[in-house]
Amino acid sequence: MKTQSAVSMDRSGGGELVAALPAIERLRRWVGGSFAPYLFISPFFVLFFAFGLYPLLYAFVLSFTKWHGAGTPEFIGLGNYTFLLTDSFFWGSIATSVILWLWIVPAQTLLSILVAALLSRPRPLQSFFRTVFLVPYLVPLVAIAQVWLILFDQNSGAVNQFLQLFAVPNIGWLTTEFWARATIALLVFWKGFGFAVLIMLAAIQAIPADIYEAAAIDGATGRSQFRYITVPLMRRTIAFFLVVSTLGVLQMFAEPYVLTAGGPYNATTTAGFALLSYTRNLDLGTGAANSFLLMIIVTIVALLMLKFLRAGDEV
Repeated sequence: MKTQSAVSMDRSGGGELVAALPAIERLRRWVGGSFAPYLFISPFFVLFFAFGLYPLLYAFVLSFTKWHGAGTPEFIGLGNYTFLLTDSFFWGSIATSVILWLWIVPAQTLLSILVAALLSRPRPLQSFFRTVFLVPYLVPLVAIAQVWLILFDQNSGAVNQFLQLFAVPNIGWLTTEFWARATIALLVFWKGFGFAVLIMLAAIQAIPADIYEAAAIDGATGRSQFRYITVPLMRRTIAFFLVVSTLGVLQMFAEPYVLTAGGPYNATTTAGFALLSYTRNLDLGTGAANSFLLMIIVTIVALLMLKFLRAGDEV
């Protein structure tokens, strides 16, 4: 026979259980009737918080400190940011990225539109050429860079060997400032050209054929259709590619790392590659500040391009 205290404990415990059941039921209804979908996607959020959000927040806090990887970080406020904003190395890396952008993105955009327009119409070996343009994009970047090192070697590279047939002296493709930038720009252009053609080709094929038929009835030539129909209707796709390619150039790291290690004389030290120097010097606070300044610049550039896109839609 239960005592009075045991009966009271059973009653209180049962009351708490009964009170908890409606709360669980309300939560179940709020999430849509089942917890299973959220359990399935929970690994993504765990990995995101562990390897994405937490490192980002930690780096942000670290950017306000002076720390060399050991001991306690010393809080210095905006010292790292003010140093970088007056540092010639930081602005030199930004200038290098801008130069590479001018050499790569405009030409890549224009040529990819022209090639995509040619490939959009039935032609002999059309599927073959589509595949050929896409293959470089699928090859690992490091493998292509290693081939570039062999081809553009100053003493025994195939490019200089070929140029010598026309009495052209050896060119320091990777050892002189101008040609090192040009060689990296050529690599980035060639590797990403297939991706650009693929995007532009998809945009052209999405344009309704009725528009071209109506224009042809009105007497518009193929050139006029390309100028006044194809290109204007591709504006969104072109803007998307400009944003993606611009962000890629600003964050470029692997190409200068493999080909030139940022040289000669920091001529190929891009904004993304410049972060490596702070890691090597264990100047982690300044490196974190540099990464956030780069992120701010990338965000501003992306927003300006998106604003340009909206302005074009309003016209």
